[in-house]
Amino acid sequence: MFSRAYKAAVTLPPLVWVTVFLLMPYLLMFCYSFWSVSASQTIVHSWNLANYGQLLRVDVYWQTLLRSMWIAARVTIFSLLLGYPLAYFLSFYAGNKKDLLYQLVIIPLWVSYLVRAYAWKTILGSDGVLNTLLQYVQVTKHPLEFLLYSPFAVVLTLTHIYTPFAFLPIYATLDHIPRNLVEASHDLGATPGQTFWKVIFPLSIPGVVAGATFAFVLSLGDFLAPLLLGGPSGIMISNIVVSLFGAAYNWPLGAAISLCMLVLVVSLLVFSERLEKKWGFS
Repeated sequence: MFSRAYKAAVTLPPLVWVTVFLLMPYLLMFCYSFWSVSASQTIVHSWNLANYGQLLRVDVYWQTLLRSMWIAARVTIFSLLLGYPLAYFLSFYAGNKKDLLYQLVIIPLWVSYLVRAYAWKTILGSDGVLNTLLQYVQVTKHPLEFLLYSPFAVVLTLTHIYTPFAFLPIYATLDHIPRNLVEASHDLGATPGQTFWKVIFPLSIPGVVAGATFAFVLSLGDFLAPLLLGGPSGIMISNIVVSLFGAAYNWPLGAAISLCMLVLVVSLLVFSERLEKKWGFS
């Protein structure tokens, strides 16, 4: 139906855009990860595996990566625990208020990330809203120091920020479940609990997998929340990458860590895609 010139005009611009702004930076990062930095703080284009050896040899890097994965895993769990019931309620029980409630869930995404992060910093601080309230009702006599600049603050903030990203695919999956399957389950004598566990939940697993992937990947790569609320014990692997590309001026080591994170994320995406295909329905 379309000429070859038209197809080329339509496909070439996005292909050029992806090549220049996505594939080439990845290629540069791959090359940098095999280079090194001299004593005079210049990049030496000598190919070696020293950066990857340093990742395995220095404990702080892989320990920080494991801590980052643990924080991202907790954020994923809490996001699913909050997002799934909300998506289930909107899909099956909201009725005429479904669109309104859906918009209320989406509205927080319109607010700047920094505004939401600083809001939690204001809430959890020593003189913040939560500590002031606890002391006012005489639950505590002194401010709770663990609320801010801790992994707890990072997990809480990231859960608040990324729960909508977990909610959206779950809601889309639940909303597309054929209602005649639910009615057939009730007609065959199944209780609401049996209908949920044997019909609704299995059919919603692709959305759960997609939501969990969103929450985990976005949390794993976050660096602003740990910077603003994490403190020394809440630093994540992305903060180390930022420091290596910034003040430390060790781009090769930063590129090596970034490449390892990229491989981890791509592997996770491939695994989640296979799970979605396995549990998906048409």
